[in-house]
Amino acid sequence: MKFNRHFFNMDYRAIAPAFIIITGLLSGCATSNTMYQWGDYQPEVYQYFKGESVDEQIITLEKNLEEFKAHGKLAPPGFHAHLGMLYSQVGKLDLAAQEFTTEKNLFPESAAYINFLMNKSKKKEQ
Repeated sequence: MKFNRHFFNMDYRAIAPAFIIITGLLSGCATSNTMYQWGDYQPEVYQYFKGESVDEQIITLEKNLEEFKAHGKLAPPGFHAHLGMLYSQVGKLDLAAQEFTTEKNLFPESAAYINFLMNKSKKKEQ
């Protein structure tokens, strides 16, 4: 195997700053600091589709929401909408409307879906 003599004679002090910057950028990409906190949201959605207790799901999601707020994190997209649907199922329509409005304010792109859920909730009220 033949080695390039110029590689071994290179002044590494000249490339050290570039190496440090590249290493810093790559390690910055590897952090696990996420924008949203998921908590038990995904397992609770699964429980919802399995037909598990709505009241227990509400308790779990409310607890997650308090934890998110305590740590200064945001709930993920769909969290407030799902909690609103659960509130609607147990007849807590004022809380459902509040959660739907929160979802729509946080994620304006969900407005069409949230409006659908709000209309569905209002029909239950009548």
